[in-house]
Amino acid sequence: MKTKIYQTPSHPDANLKQYILGYTVSVLFTLSAFFLVKNTVFTRNVLEYVVASLAISQFIIQIVFFLHLFNERNPRFRLLVFLLMLAIVLILVVGSLWIMANLNHNMTLPSQIRYMNNQGGGF
Repeated sequence: MKTKIYQTPSHPDANLKQYILGYTVSVLFTLSAFFLVKNTVFTRNVLEYVVASLAISQFIIQIVFFLHLFNERNPRFRLLVFLLMLAIVLILVVGSLWIMANLNHNMTLPSQIRYMNNQGGGF
């Protein structure tokens, strides 16, 4: 007897309702983040935390409604695939930021660094 890795729900309308609900909530989170940034509702520091929390919330919504990570009987296989994907994305993002910061530090002239520090800005 063959075992299926992914078990589909018995009622197809319930699956469609989940997709529509997940899509609607994702669009609302995206539009609310756009509205908050466009209209500068909060200060910059508060806005960064609010947008980051909206992004994390949207990430969780997409995991639950679209990837169905927690909706199967034996979620170990999907969880391992998800964790591997998350590790690869984190390595790519952190590595890219590290490389760009290193290039910015090594390629910037000392006079430009002094100017940026005097202006109160810079990277």
